[in-house]
Amino acid sequence: MTSRRRFIQNTMLLGAGLSMPSVLTAADFGKFTRTIGPNDQINYGLIGCKGMGWSNMNSHLKNAQVNCVALCDVDQSVLDQRTEDVFKLRGTRPKQYKDYRKMLEDKDIDVVIIGTPDHWHCLNMVDAVSAGKHVYVEKPIANTIEECQIMVKAQERYGKVVQVGQWQRSGSQYDQAIQYVKSGKLGQIRLVKCWAYQGWMKPVPVVPNGPAPAGVDYDMWLGPAPKREFNSNRFHFTFRWFWDYAGGLMTDWGVHEIDIALYAMGVSAPKSVMASGGKFAYPDDASETPDTLQTVYEYDGFNMLWEHATGIDGGNYGTTEGIAFIGNNATLVVNRGGWKVIPETDNVDGQRKPRVEEVPHSRPTGPSALDLHAVNFIEAVTANDPKLLKCAIQTGSVAAINAQMGNIAYKTGKKVYWDASKNMFTDSDANQLMKAHYHNGWQVPKV
Repeated sequence: MTSRRRFIQNTMLLGAGLSMPSVLTAADFGKFTRTIGPNDQINYGLIGCKGMGWSNMNSHLKNAQVNCVALCDVDQSVLDQRTEDVFKLRGTRPKQYKDYRKMLEDKDIDVVIIGTPDHWHCLNMVDAVSAGKHVYVEKPIANTIEECQIMVKAQERYGKVVQVGQWQRSGSQYDQAIQYVKSGKLGQIRLVKCWAYQGWMKPVPVVPNGPAPAGVDYDMWLGPAPKREFNSNRFHFTFRWFWDYAGGLMTDWGVHEIDIALYAMGVSAPKSVMASGGKFAYPDDASETPDTLQTVYEYDGFNMLWEHATGIDGGNYGTTEGIAFIGNNATLVVNRGGWKVIPETDNVDGQRKPRVEEVPHSRPTGPSALDLHAVNFIEAVTANDPKLLKCAIQTGSVAAINAQMGNIAYKTGKKVYWDASKNMFTDSDANQLMKAHYHNGWQVPKV
């Protein structure tokens, strides 16, 4: 216990950048691991190595007790690049795999990071926990509500530590903002706005189908998704804008913002959802998901509005993304740049008197929230205690399910109602869209 306690304290110091550089060289690694016993080493495997998968792995590798011993990706060029990236950081080259199931057979792997496209998350996670691995899974946790529910059941059955990459939960400004919201100073909160205006997003050009790049196992990339010819638009990164693999900005950004909103408000499921939008910015580009969307969620006592737009940055309160809690006394606005409180005022003897004290814009402090999220996960794994997590799979499922509800309302074109007692909609069309449909011989996991 003393060793474990000291290990957790060291982890916190390392995560805060107080005793080690932000990126470890091989020499640095040797210096810090000399004081870490073999029982405190944690061996990681990474599934899906290109984008956020590698960002997550890189943050974990800032902690000296973490070893990257295995990489899995369908693209050999990505595997080779990340193998060399690990070598530059640690002086060792991890094993390479094209099939994640083979990687999960390695008994020396303690933890798996999942950075695959959304349509793969459920299979990857269920197989990993059933193989005895702890899991850090990228958000959104899945591409359907049914898969979200399966993933929660899998964690509860196998008891492993499962963190979701909704790292805003570890940001200092979000913690401060949530505490303020819960203090009641805003008064009755009647509306919560969440938004993501993404000016950097340009049209996805229409390109012809063609052969997959050399070294890519395209059939494995498709996995349970419908069989299609290879198209570069549906591959690295831009897969997010195609329904077969993901849910567009509603789920990609929505889970981050909706998570904070629902946590601060203490709710998990709406009474009703309706949505309207479409491809208004780039009607003729190759993407499928809406580039403009407004979704209205009805909860007890307040509404929540999600909105997104591509190609423009003119979001609410002069910010490209964020959450606003609009109360009778004031509005609190929080995003990745910080938080502030804008008071309502009353006319008192000809003077405008604020109902609460203004809170000027306050920026986040300390290490990056992503790095802190990694440290939190390592703490929970070390203690073998999922209750220590900032964003356990149950928490991640709430945000993902609510975001999926927005897409379902959009697809049906209806105002849909949620029956919390039955964990389903009252509308049959909406309930059909909750379900996962696997192809190419893959089966929806049974837990």
